[in-house]
Amino acid sequence: MRVLIAEDDLVSRKIMLKILKPYGECDVVMNGIEAVDAVYFSIKEKNPYTLICLDIMMPKIDGLSVLKTIRDLEKQEHLDASKVIMTTALDDEKVVREAFEVGADAYAAKPINKTKFYDVLRKFEILNE
Repeated sequence: MRVLIAEDDLVSRKIMLKILKPYGECDVVMNGIEAVDAVYFSIKEKNPYTLICLDIMMPKIDGLSVLKTIRDLEKQEHLDASKVIMTTALDDEKVVREAFEVGADAYAAKPINKTKFYDVLRKFEILNE
């Protein structure tokens, strides 16, 4: 499994990396531009991400805009969509609803709850347990 963690918060980034590292190759970026670049290059290398953990409130480009770009790139290249977990500290139902409308597969509130995060990964059937 190949994973992209796009997260500007150090604590959340470390938690997700600790959870996901045993299951595959993890790349970490800290802003929206880096996230778009990482996805673009993974597609061009013909090694797209299986899972993308994407913060909604990131510097340079917000997570919703990044997700729209990712879904457009996947369509252009006729790829199966990566699983995307949106993460945020926001308690805004409108933003969460918009994330699902844009193409998110799951939502994780911060601080990241390890048990709930594992449950989402099991639901996606991407853990080798």
